[in-house]
Amino acid sequence: RLPRGRPPAGWIPAGRVAPTQLLVLTLALRQSHTARLAQLADGVSDPGSLLYGKFLSLEQLRELVRPSPVTLAAVHEWLQGAGVTDCRSVATLDFLECVMPTRWVPDAPAWLRAPVPGAVGGLHRFPAKRKVVSKAWATESAPGAQSQQGGFHLGVTPSVLRKRYNLTKEDIGALSNNSQACAQFLEQYFHQADLAEFMQLFGRSFGHRSCVDRVVGQQGQGRAGLEASLDVEYIMSAGANISTWVFSNPGRHETQEPFLAWLLLLSNMSALPWVHSVSYGDDEDSLSGAYLQRVNAEFQKAAVRGLTVLFASGDEGAGCRKSPGGAHAFRPSFPASSPYVTTVGGTAFKNPFLVSLEVTDYISGGGFSNVFPRPDYQAAAVKKFLQSAPKLPPSSYYNSSGRAYPDLAALSDNYWVVSNRIPLPWVSGTSASTPVVAGIVALINDRRLQRGLPALGFLNPVLYKLQEKGPTAALFDVTQGCHLSCLDAVVEGQGFCAGPSWDPVTGWGTPNYPQLLQALLAA
Repeated sequence: RLPRGRPPAGWIPAGRVAPTQLLVLTLALRQSHTARLAQLADGVSDPGSLLYGKFLSLEQLRELVRPSPVTLAAVHEWLQGAGVTDCRSVATLDFLECVMPTRWVPDAPAWLRAPVPGAVGGLHRFPAKRKVVSKAWATESAPGAQSQQGGFHLGVTPSVLRKRYNLTKEDIGALSNNSQACAQFLEQYFHQADLAEFMQLFGRSFGHRSCVDRVVGQQGQGRAGLEASLDVEYIMSAGANISTWVFSNPGRHETQEPFLAWLLLLSNMSALPWVHSVSYGDDEDSLSGAYLQRVNAEFQKAAVRGLTVLFASGDEGAGCRKSPGGAHAFRPSFPASSPYVTTVGGTAFKNPFLVSLEVTDYISGGGFSNVFPRPDYQAAAVKKFLQSAPKLPPSSYYNSSGRAYPDLAALSDNYWVVSNRIPLPWVSGTSASTPVVAGIVALINDRRLQRGLPALGFLNPVLYKLQEKGPTAALFDVTQGCHLSCLDAVVEGQGFCAGPSWDPVTGWGTPNYPQLLQALLAA
């Protein structure tokens, strides 16, 4: 806990909060059957399990995780005793959101000592600095970036991506009951007009939709955000003609990380898109252990419902932090480091103006979690990398037993985006590669659903089993290039390097759609 009167670096006192100012608290209540939740998340996602594809409904999930009657009674009694009556629960009953004037909370430490079975958010700490994980070098320019015959191009557009990943004009969605989504935070909003113009400029060679079908949450007014524009335009051009939702989480309405507001929306809806793309992240060490574990449990809840959740791996390579003693270490990103999401790294064309071999994008985030242990589904792949890599950073820089990421990758360099009605080139980052992979996964779901198969759900167990069976053409293996890290005399700015099979820079590689579709239809 921070010493009284001493805010962290970068914060200055702005005076006392008015006693009538409303404060929103999020109470994460202790869930029931957490071990069973983890078992089910693994079982429904593992093609070798009898539970594979047997996802739970929201009602079944509620019965699994809802807090015990004793927990619920204790929390409600405590709140009523404090005079807090304006509370609402999510459908799974494991979160409460309470609104109260600040005068009702005269002593924050007393609230933290209260016997709440779980955790209280929105009260006890300063928010960490958030970051969007895309890196955008955007300047005004005329369009004219469509790929030309022979593979020459002046920047990545939907047609370039479809050529590289072998999608034809027939590879578009066909089902009305299939959908995909992306989430936006940090006052980032898309404009329907930008999407329509983007598709008019760059979507002429394939069938597509030019309008987001549903916005969940509040869509802000004013200028469009480059990040939000990028996410929507590329999930809808890769997952072409598939119904698309946007989950909008405006503002920074409390000190919780922005992911929690989005996850509460998911816990409150019985019908959801099968695929979710998220291009945001925080340094893992900037978040409390309790918060990391609870968000990870929310990803387990998503897995048992059959949702595929993809996160960008980040744009700082292996990252870097300096300990109080002066030693450097790599700095993993979260939620990229969660073992229950599929994390997407970044690549670039070896010849930047041709649809050609892909190499590592030096910004591609990757590494090993310091919080979550290595999951079983990737044990063999990571062990092989650690044993066979010709050169590894010093072991003191990373936790070799942690969850390793990314899981796969896609192009992340030099995209065209339309934002505020202006075509912008040179937009780069794993925020670009993530919605592209998400759209391709949504297309594969479309074909699976047509055949009466379940959606793919949490993708990693299938992905790693597929690749570990032996050489496959389902993914283009990226074997060249390294990503950045600490600028010190020991590693000299270099983190990990790509190599054959899985690596913590580009994962298993980038999608070859027809081969990946064939493999995942057989899963």
